[in-house]
Amino acid sequence: MQSPNLIRRIENNQSTLRKSEAKVASFVLDNANAVIRMRIVDLASSSGVSEPTVIRFCRAIGFDGFQSFKLQLAQHLSLGDVFTQFAVDDKDTIADLRNKVFDTTVGSLLTVRDELDVVALETAITTINQAKRVEFYGVGASGSVAADAQHKFFRLQVSTAAYTDPHIQHMSAISLGKDDVVVAISQSGQTQALLQSVRLAMEAGATVIGIAPQNTALSELCSISLYVNVEEDLQAIAPVSSRIAHLVVIDVLATGVARHRKPQLKNHLKRLHKSQNALRTTGSS
Repeated sequence: MQSPNLIRRIENNQSTLRKSEAKVASFVLDNANAVIRMRIVDLASSSGVSEPTVIRFCRAIGFDGFQSFKLQLAQHLSLGDVFTQFAVDDKDTIADLRNKVFDTTVGSLLTVRDELDVVALETAITTINQAKRVEFYGVGASGSVAADAQHKFFRLQVSTAAYTDPHIQHMSAISLGKDDVVVAISQSGQTQALLQSVRLAMEAGATVIGIAPQNTALSELCSISLYVNVEEDLQAIAPVSSRIAHLVVIDVLATGVARHRKPQLKNHLKRLHKSQNALRTTGSS
């Protein structure tokens, strides 16, 4: 499936393009704002290729010609869909850092939003809603997402738990059954301990929902896969956008389950709110 995010689509297809077409792709990725004001002859000249090569490039990434390609590129730029992982410069002001962190995170969320399969989302929501028990597995940074998910679904009267220790995950997995669900969360989709837990859960009969990048071991193994494709330079000073994207995907799932359970949740949430207020200091928010 072609990514709806045009920049991501170009990046994904770059390795399969002909050498001359790849030159156009590289120029577009480096000069997206300038390209929307170019004629086809300008892009060809700037890329060091012929005009027919520009047309072939456009067709290779799913367009019938240069104008339709340029129109969608302009739409992406106007909507703020083109963001890249930022690089911190020693000369950056605090305002620069603020803008870079927020812009990168917002761009990542928009890309994940557009690439999430609504059919897979609906299936995941229905499966969680009907489950006897739901367990969230995450290791490392994904462990905090699992803990947050457990808290959200606990409020919805879902029998749930979150495990971040691989040994506990293994013990939990073998105790599950066909009416139970595991939500496995991974930024890399390759964590071996998590994959072993998922296999044990599936062998026990449980349904496993994976939140991980596409074409990874975890996303290919799970019963239902929700793809979160966020590339990060782990050596750089940068926000962990994938963790934030995972949290938002959890929010989507929780909101979907809450909608299914709205009638029976109304009084429960009122009582919950009342009990929480009793724990707060008088006059606090």
